[in-house]
Amino acid sequence: MLFQHPRANREVRLGEAVVAYAFTRARRRSIGFSVGPDGLAVRAPQWVAVGEIENVLRSKTDWILRKLQDQRQRQSEAAACAIVWRDGVSLPFLGQPLTVVLEPLLQPARATLQRVVATAELRTAPSEAGQVLAIGLAADASPMQIRDATHGWLVYQARQMFQQRLDHFAPMLGVRWTRLGLSNAGTRWGSAKVDGTIRLNWRLMHVSQPVLDYVVVHELSHLRVMNHSPRFWEVVGSVLPDHAVLRRQLKEAHLPRWD
Repeated sequence: MLFQHPRANREVRLGEAVVAYAFTRARRRSIGFSVGPDGLAVRAPQWVAVGEIENVLRSKTDWILRKLQDQRQRQSEAAACAIVWRDGVSLPFLGQPLTVVLEPLLQPARATLQRVVATAELRTAPSEAGQVLAIGLAADASPMQIRDATHGWLVYQARQMFQQRLDHFAPMLGVRWTRLGLSNAGTRWGSAKVDGTIRLNWRLMHVSQPVLDYVVVHELSHLRVMNHSPRFWEVVGSVLPDHAVLRRQLKEAHLPRWD
C-alpha cells in the first residue's frame, strides 16, 4: 500500500505501507508531523537526524496509517459526490432525486441567467422516482451554464423554503426572527445573532425536510439561548424531540460537491 504526498521528498515504510511524505527543516524545538488531505507532512529541527525522525514516525505507525486511511476514504466519498454537469444530471432535492433536463423550447427570448431560472419548471418524474427540473437551455449548453441555472433555481427555492419554515417554527419557540441570509459555507449549516438575523446554508435543500427543519429549529433556539448548554437542547427538544437523530443524519449526509 502506498500513500503519496504530492510534494513528497522522503519515504518511510510503516507496517505494510510505504508512506512518501513532505519533509522540511524548521526552526522548532521538536519533531512535528500532521496528516491532511495531501498526506503526511513532517517538520523537524536542523539538528535532528533523519533516522531519529523516522523512528518517531514508526512509533506512531497506527495513528498515522489510520489518519491516512481516513483521508483517503473522505477523498473517495467526495469524488463519488462530484456533480458532472450535463443534460440528465441527478442530484438530491429535499432528500429525493432531482433530474435536470434541458428543454430549448422553454428558453426565454433573452436568455439571461435570471430569466432562465425564472422560467424553469419543476415536474413529477414519469416513473414517480423523484422530480424533474426542466431548464430552458439549448441542447449544447455548457456545463457551467447548466450549473449556474440549477444553482440559481435552488437558491431561490431555498429562500422560499427557509422563510416558510422560520415562520412555522418561530411562534412555537416564542421567538421572532428579523432577517434571513443565505450562506455558502462548506461545513457550517447556519448561524443566529441576537438581533434576530438567521443565516442558513442553501445546500440544506439537498437534505430531507425533517433534517432541514432541525437546522431551522436549532438556529431559532439560539434566539433564546446563545450557547449549546443543556438548556439550549431542552429548547430544541421542546419542538423536535428527535433532534439527536436528525442531527446525526445531517452529520452523515453525503451531499453533492459544487466545486
